[in-house]
Amino acid sequence: MRALLPITRLLLMAAPWAMARGAALTVIVLLMGAALLGLSGWFITATGIAGIAGIGIAFDVFRPSAGVRFLALGRTAARYGERLLTHDATLRALAALRVTLLRRQARLGARDLASLRSEAVLTRIVSDVDALDGVVLRLLLPGLAALITHGLVFLALGWLASWLVAWAVLGGYVPLAALIFWRLARRSIRPSDAVETQDQTLRRGIIDMIRDRQSLIIGGGLASREADLLRLDAQTRDAAQALDRADRNAAAALSALVAVAAALALISGGWLVAREIAGPAVGAIGVFVALALAETLLPLRRGFSDYGRMVGAARRIGSGAKAQAAASDRHEAGAEHSAVLAIRKAGLSLDLETGETIALTGPSGSGKTSLLMQIAGLAESEGITILGHRPDHWDDTALRYIVTMVPQRSALIAGTIRENLHLAAEADDSAIWHALSAVALDGVIRERGGLDARLNEAGAGLSGGQARRLTLARAILRSPRLLLLDEPTEGLDADTADRVLWGIRTALPRAAIIATLHRGADHLVFDRQMPLNL
Repeated sequence: MRALLPITRLLLMAAPWAMARGAALTVIVLLMGAALLGLSGWFITATGIAGIAGIGIAFDVFRPSAGVRFLALGRTAARYGERLLTHDATLRALAALRVTLLRRQARLGARDLASLRSEAVLTRIVSDVDALDGVVLRLLLPGLAALITHGLVFLALGWLASWLVAWAVLGGYVPLAALIFWRLARRSIRPSDAVETQDQTLRRGIIDMIRDRQSLIIGGGLASREADLLRLDAQTRDAAQALDRADRNAAAALSALVAVAAALALISGGWLVAREIAGPAVGAIGVFVALALAETLLPLRRGFSDYGRMVGAARRIGSGAKAQAAASDRHEAGAEHSAVLAIRKAGLSLDLETGETIALTGPSGSGKTSLLMQIAGLAESEGITILGHRPDHWDDTALRYIVTMVPQRSALIAGTIRENLHLAAEADDSAIWHALSAVALDGVIRERGGLDARLNEAGAGLSGGQARRLTLARAILRSPRLLLLDEPTEGLDADTADRVLWGIRTALPRAAIIATLHRGADHLVFDRQMPLNL
């Protein structure tokens, strides 16, 4: 239940006034339903007694019948308003929750994003949000409305009929209903969560089998994969049957509870009539009100049946939020270490200090790019420390403030030059022009219309060398302590490559720079060369 509290708060705060009005209308609907059936029962009994007594012609049928029509029409209107407000507010809240979850995924670190499958993440988000729509509509609002309605009906029955009848109805419903719903939640929490989890696993498994069908057929693994999916489907069906069994047992128990509450109201009302404490019409009110109060309990059954699914979704969402909490302690502690980068691997020992520039050389396939990926924390990083800590021990957000990597493939988006550079930092125009000048790209950008010049998808509109230099300018705007460059001068002529290397060194005088190169490793900007063959 604790996992649902933050989600409930988020859903309620998305449209609090609409939720409050919807809750008020829910209570009005239930009260009008109880009043309608109670008044109808009193009216039928009173007119029957008046007819038996021979005074039916003097009995006022107009006011009670008008009250019945008012309650019937009012209940219909209130029900419409309640559905309109609560569903609209819930849909708004779920839309806000979807945006929150997608933004959270977008803020994940590079390591976490690399381990995700986009279709699995999207399916998970959609499923979790769909599960949480019942928190308000099937648990919170019906539960609060039921408690308020029972309390008000108790007071009304005590005033109109007798406190004995009021206590009989309240005592027959509330304790036993709480027991039934508690038992339903306990029995359904595991199968409900299992159905949801296994259904998602089954769906992903079917997608993977269809995607990999050719390799499975060639390798002879199709039958085995099919058997695994059928086994998972059978487990899902077993969990669904257990959930359905618990739901049906709760439905039967609630039906019996309604009969018990009506019987208690009938017994207490009959006892009052037998002792002439109340008339037959008044004594019958409690029976009909007890039957009407069944409406307060039946909507809760679906909510408690899905309780496990809701809790599972809330826990996944909550754990995602905790996983993204920034942990900068290591960042501060690591700042005390003088060596920005230390590598201790078989065949390679390297210490990179602040302001030092090293060129990694080696033939294709020697592991230069793989080493940069390890340093950046995007692969297993045994034997590597950054400011005294292994890359995979750093919080990803803190690591990105220290380390910036520019890979061989340029990562640009459709948008303006300014928007592409703002992906690194919200820098002002003067800082942007300084970074573009450092990579010898300022003249090209001015000719194209300045920082508001637009690029197409994936940065189309720039040549390969220009796109590479734009990503280098973006890295400069990050002002990292450790800059990793994978073939930074590839596709550039000798003069431009010379300007770019000196420009980066000048723009980031205190940054430790490590670059992989096939050619140009003897450039004067590099303090030393390091041959590599891992």
